[in-house]
Amino acid sequence: MDQKTLIAIIVVVVAVIVIAAAFLYERRRKSERLKQTFGSEYDRVARQLGDPQRAETVLAAREKRVSQLKLRTLPATEQERYVQQWTFVQKQFVDDPRGAVNEADRLVTDVMNARGYPMSEFDQRADDISVHYPNTVGNYRAAHDIVLRHGKGQSSTEDLRKAMVHFRSLFDELLGATSATHKEVA
Repeated sequence: MDQKTLIAIIVVVVAVIVIAAAFLYERRRKSERLKQTFGSEYDRVARQLGDPQRAETVLAAREKRVSQLKLRTLPATEQERYVQQWTFVQKQFVDDPRGAVNEADRLVTDVMNARGYPMSEFDQRADDISVHYPNTVGNYRAAHDIVLRHGKGQSSTEDLRKAMVHFRSLFDELLGATSATHKEVA
């Protein structure tokens, strides 16, 4: 084999190695970004699908879907109206825990709708909000589960209290509530 052919082979091999290394680096960087962005939601989806690569594909598709939504921040007047409604619902819990939890669920759904999230089935709503609220979406799922169990007569007052706390965490996130607002309503 002549020297020119050997050099050409070496150049091709080095180029393939560099391209493969760049591909692996980019994949690892994407994985780390998704883990950072989605946190425990990343872990939940990876467990559910049984494969981190499939989970990353699903989470990236969620990001793409949500990036196409026309989400909006609520004006202060709307935020205040929702905070007042939450205050009423929270006070209602003492006398009617079941009714208050149903109202909290409805109120959170109303806020999501006002912000521009599509009001499709629950799983799609949860997937959509996981993009911006990955640390809170687990609370939303837990609260929804309690509401479903409540509908079957399988929830205690303590479960309903937990649902209120879970709904409250998402409600605050959706409104961008400050700690001052939280203290007023708590």
